[in-house]
Formats: sequence, structure tokens, C-alpha cells
Amino acid sequence: MSVFILLLVVVIVIFAVKDIRLNLVSRPTFKMFKKVLPPLSQTEREAMEAGDVWWDGELFSGNPDWQVLHSYPKPELSEKERAFLDNEVETLLAMLDDYQIVQKDKDLPKEVWDYLKTQGFFAMIIPEKFGGRQFSAIANSTIVAKIATKSLTAAVTVMVPNSLGPGELLLHYGTKQQQERWLPSLANGKDVPCFALTGPEAGSDAGSIPDSGVVCKGEFEGKEVLGLRLNWSKRYITLAPVATVLGLAFKMYDPEGLLGKQQELGITCALIPTDHPGVETGERHFPLNMAFMNGTTYGKDVFIPLDWIIGGQQGAGRGWRMLVECLSAGRGISLPALSSATGHLCARMTSAYATVRQQFGVSIGQFEGVQEALARIGGLTYSLESCRLMTAGAIDLKLSPSVVTAIAKYHMTEMGRTVMNDAMDIHSGKGIQVGPNNYLAHGYMGIPVSITVEGANILTRNLMIFGQGATRCHPFVLKEMAAAAMEDDDLALKEFDSLLLQHIIFAATNAGMAFVHGLTRSYFAKSPVCGATATYYKQLGRMSRGLAFSTDVAMLVLGGELKRKEMISARLGDVLSHLYLASCVLKRFEDEGRQQADLPFVKYAVELSLFEIGQAFDGFFKNFSNPVVNFILKRIVFPFGNHYQRPSDEVAQAICEHMTQPGVFRNRLTHLCYVDDNAGTGVMENAFIAMHDTSAAFKRLKKWQREGTLNRNHDIETAINSAREKQLITDEQAEKLHGANNLRKQAIAVDNYQAGEL
Repeated sequence: MSVFILLLVVVIVIFAVKDIRLNLVSRPTFKMFKKVLPPLSQTEREAMEAGDVWWDGELFSGNPDWQVLHSYPKPELSEKERAFLDNEVETLLAMLDDYQIVQKDKDLPKEVWDYLKTQGFFAMIIPEKFGGRQFSAIANSTIVAKIATKSLTAAVTVMVPNSLGPGELLLHYGTKQQQERWLPSLANGKDVPCFALTGPEAGSDAGSIPDSGVVCKGEFEGKEVLGLRLNWSKRYITLAPVATVLGLAFKMYDPEGLLGKQQELGITCALIPTDHPGVETGERHFPLNMAFMNGTTYGKDVFIPLDWIIGGQQGAGRGWRMLVECLSAGRGISLPALSSATGHLCARMTSAYATVRQQFGVSIGQFEGVQEALARIGGLTYSLESCRLMTAGAIDLKLSPSVVTAIAKYHMTEMGRTVMNDAMDIHSGKGIQVGPNNYLAHGYMGIPVSITVEGANILTRNLMIFGQGATRCHPFVLKEMAAAAMEDDDLALKEFDSLLLQHIIFAATNAGMAFVHGLTRSYFAKSPVCGATATYYKQLGRMSRGLAFSTDVAMLVLGGELKRKEMISARLGDVLSHLYLASCVLKRFEDEGRQQADLPFVKYAVELSLFEIGQAFDGFFKNFSNPVVNFILKRIVFPFGNHYQRPSDEVAQAICEHMTQPGVFRNRLTHLCYVDDNAGTGVMENAFIAMHDTSAAFKRLKKWQREGTLNRNHDIETAINSAREKQLITDEQAEKLHGANNLRKQAIAVDNYQAGEL
């Protein structure tokens, strides 16, 4: 005992006496920290420093303040945004025939293009003073999502001008003259924008673009001016074939020193009219049979004046930071909107099909195998919409949360893929027959598009979420890195010493609290609410402690190697991601008034996230290279083992019960799904309602067949007629049953083609 007390005194003295701490702890740690600090390229540094820390910072703290989460305003549409959704968007949706667009014309009809331009669909982010709609992020997201439930081609066409591109860049970085020149014509549709970043040699590694702009003198409008000689080759550029103004990213060089001493200025963005001499556009790609405009652009020795650089000459070399800071629009608004639309469409149509489609004498929705997949669709749809609302809400707070939007981009597109696959499995043969009545096929074809763009998902998960989150969201790491980079060693050590002491206390607190919560199953953890969801706040708080401590240990043990240990960092990124997704679900549940009908969906979504967190931690522990550290980490975070399980069958069946009943809840879950009375969605919905309304009568028919009152071998139509003849049902009841059965047959029918028609 005396030895323990002596050791404790020694530790206290070492850390309490500044000079001793500096010599024995801080100085050696400082030297080691500088040595193991991973080397960062300029593009990596700019990406890491760009954007804002938001709720992700709370989750990384180990002690998230749930009152902060609840204090974020509920995302809501304004009256003018709601009116646009109820009028212009509804008009647009009625104009769209997606089968004709995708399979026949490979383009939107001219009247649709004209309507999009004249009604401000391309101007949702442009201020009213320039003729734009000036809609909120949540309105932008909601409009794109609703359009996507009818036509992915139309949704992508609308989302691109309102995402990362000329409009967004001009608003944030353009000169006054550039804004006045371009924004009004972008708002009224006279100009159509595109933005060219990706090329044959630079995809995910956008910082390596070979496209160049060399400062030189040249002739422009009859005068010799200072400008850039551009050479580029770009591909995968949405709207490029029809664009009138090209946003171009390139590396800028000044070999003759015409602007100053710096010869390599870095990535720069410029705006170039596509009719400018030397600019080539018009070639199309054909991305997985989708009809939205996507193609190439080239330029060889194209001369432009310097004032075409976005932001003017002051914008030279600032392009990468511009792009990274504006990526939130694509990752936080557009792509989550498409994924949420997948959920709304699949949840509404698959729940209807599972009711209407009958095999072995019953609706297939009564089979537990189908219920398992249908519940997954419902639970993930609730999670998708929750994440869409909260993430767009962050952007409406004038924030650019780079880690949060990366989480939304990766996990929402992956959840969308899961939902679509489950919907296709349940629809089976009906889902794979392409035709005017197939409402899933084009969405299924388009899933990989969302997976690929705005940072391919493999890259996003393995490099971006945790790679950026561990430095940006951690309370001390970025500050310690800044201290280590200071030129004055004495001042740097002093700053580092203060941060290190706080960091040690932070890590020790998280380790201790994670262990205590593990021992007590989070019994003493705090929750801002009572009732069914209180335990989820406690469990998420516990896992936040585990993430913070595990992150510190991983960075301490692996140092710069952690950057290259992508599988390890990806798993910690999964923990952070599912903490965020579960937070979104709980926030939505509170925002919408704690609707009791929503509880099965909340339970499913949060319990699935907790299960994924447990799996990610298990993978992290198992693959951590140091077995001693592995053992310690596992025993601190999960002293009794990982007990998180997938959602129960009972919860899944409760979800299916809600989804297969017409009414307020089903409408609320799928409120963005456009149901077209003249298309397959309307046929399926009408059959669903009719079969639900006549379900009791059909059960009586089957009962009479089993009892022998009616011939058990008769088909449904014959049984209905026989029941009428025997006066078991009235003529009116028989007509209603025949009507419902006819709708059922229409709903399960698939499209056929004459020989040679295709």
C-alpha cells in the first residue's frame, strides 16, 4: 500500500510541477510528436482545415451535450418554399415520363428544360436580388428528393446547378462584377452551368490534376492583357454537353514571375463561356443508362484574361480551399436527398406490393422473410430522412460541416443501396422487367452514380471521415499539430505543454468513464429525456467515451502510421458515423413530438447503429497490432463483452404492421414519394388501398372455400360470382371485390413488348 501511495505522489509531482513536467514529459513527447506527425500535402492540409466542426465535435468529446443537440432548430420550409413544392414541383412531376426520357429520348423534353429554366429550378441557391429563389438548404434538399421519386434524371439535372459549381462558387468567392455578370443569367436559365474537376488522371486524388493554366500575355477583345494559357481534359462532367458557362479547376503556374515570385500558385478555378475560342464541349457519356447530361470537355492553348478567375486575381491558388469548403452542398444536400428519395419511394411502393402480391393464398407481406427485408426498408428510410433533415439543417445554420457531410454522403448512399436492393428482392420479377410501369428500375440503375460522385465511397470511408474527424473534431489534436509547426521552439513547447496536460486529463477521464459505464451498462450516464429513448442517449454517450479514448490510443501507438492503416481508421470512422446517424434519429423523434407510432422505427434505427458501432469496435480491437493494447482497450470499452444486437424480430414486425396499413403514419413516413395516378406508382397505390378496404370480405371468401360453402378450387373471380349467386354477398359487394381484384392484377402485371418492338 505504501508503495502505491509513493508512486501516486511521484506521478502527482511530475505532472503538477511545471518544470519537472516539461523536462520529463512534455519535451520528450513534443520531440516524438514532431517526428511521428504524418506528412501532409498542401491539398490534404487545406482539406483538413476547411469547413466547420459541429455536432461531430460533441460526439468526439466523449461527453456530448444532448441539450445542444436539442437546441438546433427544427428544419422547416417557409411559406414560399412550401408553395413552390405544392405548385411548380407538382407541375414538373406531372410533365415527366421517365420511361420515355430514359429509354426512348435519352434526354428531358424541351418543354421540361424550358420549365426548369423559367421557373427557377436552377436558381434555388441564388439570392432574390439576382433573380433567384434564395431557398434554404432544407428546401433545396426536399425539392430534389421529391423530384427523384419520379425521375432520377430530372433530379440530377436540377441538383447540379444548385450544388458545387459556378453558382455556389460565385456566391462565396466571386467578385462583385462576376456576380453581377453571371448570377442573373444563371437565375433566369439563359446560362446553364457545369463544373469540371475530374479528369482521366485525377479522380479521387483531385489534387493531382494535370490540367494547367500558365500566366502569360495574350490578346483579348483586341487588346494585349495579362491572362492564362489553359490546357485541360475533363470527363464525367454533369451538364457539360449543354452548358453555356464552364467552371474549370486547374493548376496555375507563373514561370516568368509576371505576378510575383511564386511560380506554382496551386489549384485555381475560373469561369469560361463555352463558346469561347478553343473550348470543346458536347460529347456525352451514358452513365448506366441514365439520361441526364454528362460528358467531357477539352481545351488546348485556350487564352483567358486573369479576371475570369473566380475571385479575380486574388482567387489565384485558392481553388482547392474553395472546392472543399463548398463540397457541403453536394455531400450535405444533393446526394442525401437522392438517397432519402430512394427510401421514400421504396418504402411506399414495397409496402404496397407486399400487401397486394399474394402467394400460397396470402399476401407475401405475411411471410417473415419478406417482413425482415421490409422492416429494414422502413427502419433505414426513417434513418435516411432523419439524417437528411439534420444535415441540411446544419447548412442552413450557415455552417459547412465537412466531416458530417462526408458521413451523410457515404452512409446515406450505402443505406439507399441497401433499401433499393431489398425493394428489388421483394418485388422480384416485377422489379426487373423494365417498362413504363416499373418504378424501381431506373433508381436501381442509378444507385452507383450516387456511390461514385463527390468522393467515391471507398475513399470517403477509409480516408476522409475519420482521417479528417480525428484532427478537426478532436478537442486538442489540431491545436497540438499547430503548436508543433511553430517556428519558435520555446514558444511551441510552452503551448504544447499546456495542451498536452489537458489532453492527458481528457484521455484519462474518457478511459475511466468508459470503463465505469461499461461496468454499469450506462446506468449512471445522463439522458436529456425520460421514457423509451432514454437508454439510447446513455448508450451513445458511453460509446462516445469509447471512441474518444480509442482514438487517443490509436494516435499514440500508431502515430503517422494511422494515416496508412485505412481499415483501422475506417472502423473508428464507422463508430463516429453511427453516433451521428443515431443522434439524427433521436433529434427527429423529439422534433416531431415524440410520436408513439414512430417508436418501432426509432428503435430499429438506433439499435442498428449501436450494433454497427459494436461491430466496428470489435474489428478495431481484433486488428490492432499491439496485443497488450488490444486487450486493455477491449476491457475498458466492453468489460463484459459487446452485447449490442441487431433489432429484434418483434420490432421488425411492428414496423411492417405500420407500413402495410394505409393512413397518417404511412403517409408521413413516405411523404416525399410522388404517386402518379397515370403511372405504375398510382396503379400500385390504388390496388393497395382497394385490397386493404376489401381484406375482410376476401377473408370471408377464403373461409367459405375452406368450409366447402364455395368450391375451394375456384379462382377468385369465380368464387366472387359463386358467392353472389348463393346470395352470400350483394351485387354491390361483388362489384367492389371484382374491382379490387382487377386493380390487384393490374398492379402485379409487368410490361410486355411485341417481337421487334425493342
